[in-house]
Amino acid sequence: MSEKDYSYTQNRELSWLRFNDRVLEEAEDASVPLLERLKYVSIFTSNLDEFYMVRCGSLYDLSLINEDYVDNKTGLSAQDQLDAIYDRSKFLYKRRDEVFKSVNSLLKEQGIYDLDFGDLTKSETKFINKYFFNYIFPVLSPQIIDVQHPFPHLLNKSLNVICIVKNKEGKNLYGLIPIPSSLPKLVYSPNEGMRFILIEKIIYEYANEIFSNYKIEFKTIVSVTRNADIALSNSQIDEDEDYRGYMKKILKKRTRLAPIRLEFYKYSDSKLTKFLSNQLNIEKNQVQISNTPLDMIYVLELCDHIKDVNQLIFHKLSFNPYYPKIPKTVKEGKLISQLKKRDILLFYPYESMEPFLSLLKEAANDENVISIQITIYRLARSSSVIKYLLEACENGKDVTALIELRARFDEERNIHYAGLLEEAGCRVLYGFEEYKVHSKICLITRKERNKIQYITQLGTGNYNEKTCKLYTDLSFITANQAIGEDAMLFFKNMAISNLNGEYNKLFVAPFRLKPKLIEKINMEIENARNNRPANIIMKMNSLTDRELIDMLSNASNAGVKIRLIVRGICCLVPGLPGKTENIEVISIVGRFLEHARIYCFGTGKDVSIYLSSGDLMTRNTEKRVEITFPIENSILKKKIIHILDIMLNDNVKARKINDKGEYERVIRSVDLIDSQYYFMQEDLSQIEEEPIVKESFFSKLKNLFKMIGK
Repeated sequence: MSEKDYSYTQNRELSWLRFNDRVLEEAEDASVPLLERLKYVSIFTSNLDEFYMVRCGSLYDLSLINEDYVDNKTGLSAQDQLDAIYDRSKFLYKRRDEVFKSVNSLLKEQGIYDLDFGDLTKSETKFINKYFFNYIFPVLSPQIIDVQHPFPHLLNKSLNVICIVKNKEGKNLYGLIPIPSSLPKLVYSPNEGMRFILIEKIIYEYANEIFSNYKIEFKTIVSVTRNADIALSNSQIDEDEDYRGYMKKILKKRTRLAPIRLEFYKYSDSKLTKFLSNQLNIEKNQVQISNTPLDMIYVLELCDHIKDVNQLIFHKLSFNPYYPKIPKTVKEGKLISQLKKRDILLFYPYESMEPFLSLLKEAANDENVISIQITIYRLARSSSVIKYLLEACENGKDVTALIELRARFDEERNIHYAGLLEEAGCRVLYGFEEYKVHSKICLITRKERNKIQYITQLGTGNYNEKTCKLYTDLSFITANQAIGEDAMLFFKNMAISNLNGEYNKLFVAPFRLKPKLIEKINMEIENARNNRPANIIMKMNSLTDRELIDMLSNASNAGVKIRLIVRGICCLVPGLPGKTENIEVISIVGRFLEHARIYCFGTGKDVSIYLSSGDLMTRNTEKRVEITFPIENSILKKKIIHILDIMLNDNVKARKINDKGEYERVIRSVDLIDSQYYFMQEDLSQIEEEPIVKESFFSKLKNLFKMIGK
């Protein structure tokens, strides 16, 4: 086996950390409203938390069980990668502290005060004192750590006040106060609704009252992050135990897995750090000190509170409300009859999910509908999708839901919905031991005049009414018989555990997607070698699959022009002579999370366009059930090319990846083009009705940005 060429690839984890730094950059952007900037600090923090729980957790496991493992992009061992992550994290913590301090300072100018105890007025101090003894003190469970009271288990990401205390005999001990999750995250000033203090700061301040028979030598707030990457195996399930019951038990283990990070809030002590490191079995480089609150989940609650007490300030410091549009191409009345005449392509969040929900409701009550089959990965807390599936079941339709119980951090919700559907009489399937079902497909089967008709919805994102207003995704709905027959066959194959099915139109991972994409790339290589136009445009969340990266490098060397829009992880380093010189990569981070996956091959009328539920990550191409589907309708192709054109010309929220794998600003055009803002202003229905001429398109673009004052 030949040695890997690492010259044009970078490590997945370090690439992700660079992306998260890009998220933090949005919190620094003066053009972003202040409360939104605070949200970006919160998003950065929750991203980093999940990264440690999942990615560092996986690497930690690998470091223990597979000493021979090396990253196929860099040759680094699991421990090498962990050490690099811990080292890079120290820089990111300092960056976040600076940004958080700046944003907090600007919020104070607007009357929003994140208070320390010393900032409280006399009346506020009196109120907090009363609040502590009436509401906080009774629910606390402090303990001294000694021979009789061994070191307790610290729950994943829980906050704890920990102290070094001295008893009456002069002996130093450790005191611990776990902060109950039942307590509110914030306590607001009774007089000024926009002055607040974090609950952990109050408990920290009153530690002396809690350990009143000790002298406190030192105190701080700590949090432990644990490995949450649980490996599941059907061999662990008892024969008489159902899969949902097994998942409920497995989830309880998540809070008890190995520590992967220890965080101190503001203050640390060498003796205490050594004690905790020994108890948790972690190394010095796994310890981080943060001047930003360790749990930033309070930010959303704070924004809701400000909206309630001062709408003027809230609207001044937040993005203007945006409401997805119903496309003009979707008419009032029954959708099934419309779909017989034309396909529908919805572009979330600029266009509403409502047409799809209306279709589900219509199908649930259509006497000609025989069955509804759907894959479910992530749903909203109060899901209309579930409501209409239950309605269909009540109306005698055959309803099948393939629910992935292992959708990370959504497991409990999916278990709940699976139970609801089963109790109502729906057929519920649970996927496969080794392969998560990540596909987004819904098939409605009708029988009319003794003919079977199919309505198929395929998408790049989840059936989630909340995230479809926050994530950019594409949802394709068609009455195309060939696609419907593939969809029917897909659900049959899933029911009999056949992952190796053959399809006419669909590329289905784990066995058919990657070979088909390689075939498409090879066709463009052949075009380039024969001096024909050769182009590839791809949009995805992440690019990590080494085999596909190597294919793109081969295509670049053959002269294929390749443009990639990769929001997050990108293990390919572009612009390297003789390796990736014909490849450009941009990332767009803005108000909405870029989530759509689009794969385009060729140019002009002959361009092949595919949408997908999967990224070009090894987990998607080899370890998940994903569906990639063609867009063959010329009008909808035009719409997708238009969307890609705008994004590829973004020079406000886009950053390009340079030949060192780092992000830098895009310098192109004199007009500022923020692609997301552009789509918010545009009526995308016109794209499906009017031909776009390249010159007039950019003229329209220029005029629109003049009009909206960008």
